Amino acid sequence: MLVWCETRPTPTIPFVRGLASQRTDCNFSLVVCNLEMNPPIANLLAFNRPEGKVLETVGVFEAPKQHGKYETGQLFLHSVFGYRGIVLFPWHARLYDRDITPQASHSKPEPPGAHGSKEVKGKTHTYYQVLIDTRDCPHISQRSQTEAVTFLANHDDSRALYAIPGLDYVSHEDILPYNSTDQVPIQHELFERFLMFDPSKVPPFVPRDTLRAWQEKNHPWLELSDVHRETTENIRVTVIPFYMGMREAQNSHVYWWRYCIRLENLGNEVVQLRERHWRIFSLSGTLETVRGRGVVGREPVLSKEQPAFQYSSHVSLQAPSGHMWGTFRIERTDGSHFDVRIPPFSLESNKDDKSPPARYNW
Repeated sequence: MLVWCETRPTPTIPFVRGLASQRTDCNFSLVVCNLEMNPPIANLLAFNRPEGKVLETVGVFEAPKQHGKYETGQLFLHSVFGYRGIVLFPWHARLYDRDITPQASHSKPEPPGAHGSKEVKGKTHTYYQVLIDTRDCPHISQRSQTEAVTFLANHDDSRALYAIPGLDYVSHEDILPYNSTDQVPIQHELFERFLMFDPSKVPPFVPRDTLRAWQEKNHPWLELSDVHRETTENIRVTVIPFYMGMREAQNSHVYWWRYCIRLENLGNEVVQLRERHWRIFSLSGTLETVRGRGVVGREPVLSKEQPAFQYSSHVSLQAPSGHMWGTFRIERTDGSHFDVRIPPFSLESNKDDKSPPARYNW
């Protein structure tokens, strides 16, 4: 049981860096070229550890889907963080991209005092609930939390959280699909509880009744509805908020949210995140300012080789809704700084209070 969900991310990527990161490796640059052709067939190779030098075959690439969605049981390689994973089920979110000039209709209202006062039109976008291969977790933990999905544990302690290891949300464009003849290609304690091998199906890993029951039972806790994105000077910030539920504390109601943030360096310049500056507005009328060094105890470097960093954190309000927005202070290699905008996002509670989620013995 965790009070605060923060992982301690090592920059070693479990796959050949050319594929998992910026794809500069000579051998895998050929693979990437093939990915843009039909059919994109290539062997997936991963490092054997602890030696770290021996390559082994993992699977065979499939053509990425330009339309439609991936099904439960689809194996994939994360195109940014490089881990092996498998799709559990999809979510349909509304993506509010502030980099796109929209029409005024179907836009999100700007929170009080937020920067820009620009209306943003949402569009439907597919994300996936996935399992991360536990063999890859130690090697991506410097770049992406592997215990980022958290829940309020019970009503006895309003601040107590617990996390599900190796559960993630992945955008459709971040999935590089592949197939494998291995009947247990992903190592995760929930893999065989949720999925079973059926060679007559495509993909050959089909959901068990336990996965369907778990999805239905935990739908309110896991549901991804809104995604917010904005780019400042080639640094793109993506925010996904999740409502976690209400708890009573000292004769008052406390509403909890978690939010997942991803920073991506879309340029060639090496930069480092130094500070965060949040403004949190509550429906009760309060406006709080939070400043601090780094995020989750880190000051990540974003480079062409390691362009992204992803983390989760939490916020509570004594009101059923509010807004958050702010900036990240970014430092260049010459010592100069600039501020990257964090897109405004709503903190909305569900009308029905949430019961503690169904859980297994993790």
